[in-house]
Amino acid sequence: MPKTKVLITVKTYPSISTKYEETVCTAGMKENGEWIRIYPVPFRKLPYAQQYPKYQWIEMDLIKNNSDFRPESYRPKNVDAEDLIVFGDKIDAKYNWAKRKEIVLQNVYTDLTKLIEEAKTKGNYKSLAVFKPTAVKAFIVEKSARDWSEKQKATLQQGNLFEDKSTFEVVKKLPYKFSYTFEDCNGREATLMNEDWEVGALYWNCLKRHNGDEEAACADVKKKYWDDFAKTKDLHFFLGTTKLNQLRAPSPFVIIGTFHPPIQLQQSLF
Repeated sequence: MPKTKVLITVKTYPSISTKYEETVCTAGMKENGEWIRIYPVPFRKLPYAQQYPKYQWIEMDLIKNNSDFRPESYRPKNVDAEDLIVFGDKIDAKYNWAKRKEIVLQNVYTDLTKLIEEAKTKGNYKSLAVFKPTAVKAFIVEKSARDWSEKQKATLQQGNLFEDKSTFEVVKKLPYKFSYTFEDCNGREATLMNEDWEVGALYWNCLKRHNGDEEAACADVKKKYWDDFAKTKDLHFFLGTTKLNQLRAPSPFVIIGTFHPPIQLQQSLF
């Protein structure tokens, strides 16, 4: 069976799974815009040459994840394969992200109620989407637990999927939650947490730059995601669900990434 070609668009901040230890949920799109979730991938334990950035075309030997009812969910056939990932081209941001837009913006939602209904409908169970907010109202910074729970720590102590722990340091838990408040095309307002890898990486980089000043680090994160992305870019959200919450939470989606090309002014006809 041929490998599946996927444009990586999403990498979430690492979490600790009771089954898979520290994992990163990665997702992307086929050339026709169809979503694929790849899980589990022990991303940070991969050899450096196999760690892929966003907007990188990759090919992987994937099979349907039959333990997950979400239709987009696949898993590597053999996570230990030497040729786990075959790299293709990386799509650059030239010409106002033109090539990225060709893939990413093929199916854009603007109605949050419709999207949630599709997520709850048997036979559909939509769990990944590109969403364009009609208005972005706020970027919220809130304190969060500063360390992994005892249960999560215990998982790391007894886990056995990825054996070599001798040189692997588990990622630090983010001590803050970052969320957007926005409206959809019908005026429905929602506040969704941003679980993107990049927001976490930005926080830690800013904290280091400010010599441990958390308030200054959070201010820099807000400057990027509010002053820049929300106010000066054509901001879209990549939305995703968790398997646990999709069918039971009234609003099961979280933000798992942002798509933020420059605002393209329409050319005059004259």
